[in-house]
Amino acid sequence: MRFVAWMRKNLFDGWWNTLLTLSVGGLLIAFLRSVSIWAFTEARWYVIPNNFRLLMVGPYPPEEVWRLWVALTITTGLMGLSFGVFVRWWGPALSRALALALLIWVLAWPVVMPGTRLWLFLALVTFFAAYPLGTRLAGLRKFLPVMWLLAFLLALDVASGVPMNRWGGFFLTMVVTVSTVVIAFPLGLILALGRTSKMPVISLLSTLYIELIRGVPLVTVLFLAWIMVPLFVPENLRVPQMIRAIAGFALFAAAYLAEYVRGGLQGVPKGQWEAAWAVGLSGYQTVTYIILPQAIRSVIPALIGQAIAIFKDTSLLVIIGLFDLLSMAQVALSNPKYLGLEREVYLFLMLVYFIGAAVLSYASRRVEKAMGLGSR
Repeated sequence: MRFVAWMRKNLFDGWWNTLLTLSVGGLLIAFLRSVSIWAFTEARWYVIPNNFRLLMVGPYPPEEVWRLWVALTITTGLMGLSFGVFVRWWGPALSRALALALLIWVLAWPVVMPGTRLWLFLALVTFFAAYPLGTRLAGLRKFLPVMWLLAFLLALDVASGVPMNRWGGFFLTMVVTVSTVVIAFPLGLILALGRTSKMPVISLLSTLYIELIRGVPLVTVLFLAWIMVPLFVPENLRVPQMIRAIAGFALFAAAYLAEYVRGGLQGVPKGQWEAAWAVGLSGYQTVTYIILPQAIRSVIPALIGQAIAIFKDTSLLVIIGLFDLLSMAQVALSNPKYLGLEREVYLFLMLVYFIGAAVLSYASRRVEKAMGLGSR
């Protein structure tokens, strides 16, 4: 009955809303009908499982893929620990979504990636072993950022047994995304504080950097990083292309993150500064413990939105010759056996990017709700 009442209020409230709802609904039904007929009767989906390993890890040597499974197991274990720590904070909805995601993973992964059942079992065991441990160790909450950083570095170290020029596919996309966020966020904080600084030189330099980077396309920054980064290292050291790409993405994203954080800083009432000074806090303590938490709390949607943009913009890596997910899809389509299957492959890529963005968006909403910033 609540659903019927919601529909009457939001979709059929008056003749204009009713007409608009019926028109849009008819168009959606016609579109979904055509897509469904194609997807279930005409589409040749075998191109995805036949090239799944290529899409996931690219030219990474098959005999070394165990390194990625070890890295994934480390990540899965820490994920289970984190969910256990935050289960009461995030609520039961996250637990249901997590259970559904794991069920899909268990059912689908061995089908599209044969021979991985043992590694999949170990990853799931690690998760479910760490989850109850996290529920008993709620005090770990403040140490989780450091633990995630160490786990990320450890996973990269394990994967580094293979040269970076052999990294590719969805694995490379995720490495670039996470590395960019880890580097760009603290750099963006520094730039935001620098732009709002009362020291003219620091404020001017921070402003010039932010406006310069925001005034050029990401592709330009990627090409500049690709060409300029080797100039800042010794000639006898070869800088991998992936490092150059991460530098370009981080420099670009930091400028936007700085503006988001600056907006949050400006939204903090002046009384908060005065109250902190009144109780004897230093400038560093005031910014660290009073101002920044409030500023970041108010701009969480914008920060998550930038993380989503970074994840999607990694598709530009193909321009500078890296074997990202999009590049591997083009490699698969270059095989004469898969000519004419562009729709299937690109629809799969759209689904991958959509799921990644949806997960980040859902996490953002849960964090906002937990902090009392919204009810949806």
